[in-house]
Amino acid sequence: MTYSIVAGFTAFICVITLLPMCRITHWIVRSCDFPRLQFALLALLLLVSQVALLPMDQASTWGLILPTLVALGIQLWWVLPYTPLLPKEVKAAHQPPKDSLITILTSNVLTPNRDAYKLVNLVKEHRPDVLVTLESDQWWEDQLKEIEEQLPHTVKCPLDNLYGMHVYSRFPMGDTELCYLVEDDIPSVHTTLTLDNGRVIRVHFLHPAPPSPTENTESKERDAEITIVGKSVAESTMPVIVTGDLNDVAWSTTTRLFRKISGLLDPRIGRGIFCTFHAGYPFLRWPLDHVFHSSHFTLSHMERMPSIGSDHFPLLTQLALTPEKGSDQEAVECTKEDKELAKDITKEEGVTKDDVPEPGQRS
Repeated sequence: MTYSIVAGFTAFICVITLLPMCRITHWIVRSCDFPRLQFALLALLLLVSQVALLPMDQASTWGLILPTLVALGIQLWWVLPYTPLLPKEVKAAHQPPKDSLITILTSNVLTPNRDAYKLVNLVKEHRPDVLVTLESDQWWEDQLKEIEEQLPHTVKCPLDNLYGMHVYSRFPMGDTELCYLVEDDIPSVHTTLTLDNGRVIRVHFLHPAPPSPTENTESKERDAEITIVGKSVAESTMPVIVTGDLNDVAWSTTTRLFRKISGLLDPRIGRGIFCTFHAGYPFLRWPLDHVFHSSHFTLSHMERMPSIGSDHFPLLTQLALTPEKGSDQEAVECTKEDKELAKDITKEEGVTKDDVPEPGQRS
């Protein structure tokens, strides 16, 4: 009886470990990308149970232990880069010039949340140069009017479908476009920002819909939006930042493909996971809100902010535009197979990189 129960759990942990490695886009499969840290813990607990409960001198016991070890190893392979145990992908910015800094506060506010004052207080306390809000509707727009004195340059797209987006900036914006890249009701913002030192950078704010039983049953739309933006910024000669709630974890196949295709860097690697969702359930947390950037930047500071009443924690990131110091930072390598996969993803949704605005680089 004990062996059968342990064998059942072993089969389960192996299945949920291997499922995300296939290209099936159904939400049930893609949702297995998210709790890899939790799955690693479950695999470890299962391994301890196998050793404690089963006779170690029987081959059948090792027939369970070895697959569990493999499952644990696979889960850790995806998660460990997002811990201080592995090298940093992005260099630390040591005493950069103040006029080279850009501080971004990314916040999925949760439309029915009515604690707007908490976000306003964070803005007043930390004084970010840029605030991007996701899920913000007209009520949220009205509540955030008081921060416009501090962040006067704005793009506003209030929606009632959980995909409203607002961008507030201290820096002047230019060549700005509000787009619906893949789905007709899912906006994104594409713009340039002029920093205090006069340098112009290119920024993309995204919030694609997740694969879920209540929204898109497959991840095709999300994957296509992330991929075409990655393809577009890969050809940019400007400093680039891509940020927002990607509704995907940092270690997923799709986000890793984005990093390969775009050539952008992830400042989380080698520093921490910075889980931003779910704010209400400590055991069920993973990183959904992201900041990726080109090698022109180094990292000055990154911090998960306190709860504002949403299901997401805000994420505060300060980057330094120091291209001379970051020039030797290397992104993850992109192979021919990666390019073919990206081509297949975008072709299936009928979109291309040409659908993505290229602020600051138009002829």
